[in-house]
Amino acid sequence: MLVLGIETSCDETSAAIVEDGRKVLSNVIYSQIDIHHQFGGVVPEIASRKHVEKISYVVDMAFKQAGLTVDTIDGIAATYGPGLVGSLLVGLSFAKALSYAKKLPFVAVNHIEGHIYANFITYPQLTPPLIVLVVSGGHTNLIILKDFEEYEVVGKTRDDAAGEAFDKIARYLGLGYPGGPAIDKIAKLGDEDKYKYPIADVDGYNFSFSGLKSAVINHVHSLWQKKEEFKIEDVAASFQKTVVSILVEKTINLSLETNIKKIAVAGGVAANSRLRSEFYKKCAEHNIEFFVPEFKYCTDNAAMIASCGYFKLQKGIVSSYRENAVPYISLVSKKS
Repeated sequence: MLVLGIETSCDETSAAIVEDGRKVLSNVIYSQIDIHHQFGGVVPEIASRKHVEKISYVVDMAFKQAGLTVDTIDGIAATYGPGLVGSLLVGLSFAKALSYAKKLPFVAVNHIEGHIYANFITYPQLTPPLIVLVVSGGHTNLIILKDFEEYEVVGKTRDDAAGEAFDKIARYLGLGYPGGPAIDKIAKLGDEDKYKYPIADVDGYNFSFSGLKSAVINHVHSLWQKKEEFKIEDVAASFQKTVVSILVEKTINLSLETNIKKIAVAGGVAANSRLRSEFYKKCAEHNIEFFVPEFKYCTDNAAMIASCGYFKLQKGIVSSYRENAVPYISLVSKKS
């Protein structure tokens, strides 16, 4: 089965064609990072206008790279939320129109769920059950993936997502946008044990990064006011270590509690080198298999949407053309 995936939830316009949910034939991404960099973050109106300009071109390129035509595909999948509503509407509307014109089954995909399926592209033999940590700019979710299209959300952020905290701390330190890669890079030059930042005491497997973000900002502000010398590299490294320790500890504990000895990480923050290295280390200590997507499938991309769409279509799940963009939808536990 060949599925065309379309992803326009934020500032990447992406289209991909994936075979049987695991083999990527093309994955085209038009990034707007250079455009939004000057503003220190994504400007929704600009993002949606750029999607309108680029969506047809990106889809055409996806077919050209795959050596296919629209008449050869078997279905279309598109992100319907969460994300920026204007951006979501561009990709979703394009997908529904193409589906209607070509009489192809259409399925709407939750962006957070889509991130999970990036692992099945990188590891074609990987199968559930899995413990999955989805961690990105807008989401931090801890999930038990029992089977394809069957999962339980056991933890989520109570406030800021981990990636959002990265972006805001990077902006405060003057490191620019996007914040995650900037902090990852500069932290390698710092002393991660220089400062001890607080870890929020939240129930169960839930997360909270708002307090940590505020603590770092207040600490740096105090240092500036007192005119004390300090290195931004040390602040970045100490902050990053704290975030990573929270994410890794809770994920490992859930794996041990459930005796599911396979952990997968997904989302933009999965590209963080400190997070990857710490997971490899801790999983080896506990005899747990660790999976993380290739870097190109960590950030927003249409291949993961097409992969998720394939598994939905395989189970006979088809969406209505009435499906609308939902900017603030959460990932909820689901049984097939």
